[in-house]
Amino acid sequence: MKIKFSVLSLFITLTGILSFIFLVVAISTNFWYLIDASKLEKLTNHTDSLSSHSGLWRTCRFKGKCHHFVNPFLSEKENMTASHKQLLKMHGTFVILLPLSLILMIFGGMTGIISILAKAYLLLLITGLLFLFGALITLTGISIYIAYSSAAFKEALSILGKKNLLENLNISFGWSLALAWISFVAEAFTGITGDAEK
Repeated sequence: MKIKFSVLSLFITLTGILSFIFLVVAISTNFWYLIDASKLEKLTNHTDSLSSHSGLWRTCRFKGKCHHFVNPFLSEKENMTASHKQLLKMHGTFVILLPLSLILMIFGGMTGIISILAKAYLLLLITGLLFLFGALITLTGISIYIAYSSAAFKEALSILGKKNLLENLNISFGWSLALAWISFVAEAFTGITGDAEK
């Protein structure tokens, strides 16, 4: 049984739209990296919440206000260590890559709509390639974020000098990162299916 062009086009369009929505939500929320310090709070009889969650742009206390990260493009780098400079470069990289993927999805969506309306298979191929390239950029951005999180945590431990701190903290990636992964899969699927439709 062969799927009709219009049914497959509609399915690809919906997958592309979902990919875009998931990535927009992931980029705009602050639940990429979670630190649960409830054990540490109980041990130290701390009344303020030490737990926090972070996004791409800021970090927030669970029961407090949010603070923006240092701008990786405008910050003074003369008084920073090499590891701090490297962290800023990594932060600047994924802050550029993930919105760039959104821009590619917008152009891919525009060419996809035009190719569906005009039944132009070459434009459909371009749409698929734009989504595949966007998926590659999303994957790169997510990978750099994970490496950045690991490097930032190691840097924080070296500054604090307390290795036993890990026993009282529960650190995990949050649902914002999961949405970015789902967006990547949907983006890649849209690109592969768009290219295979021809």
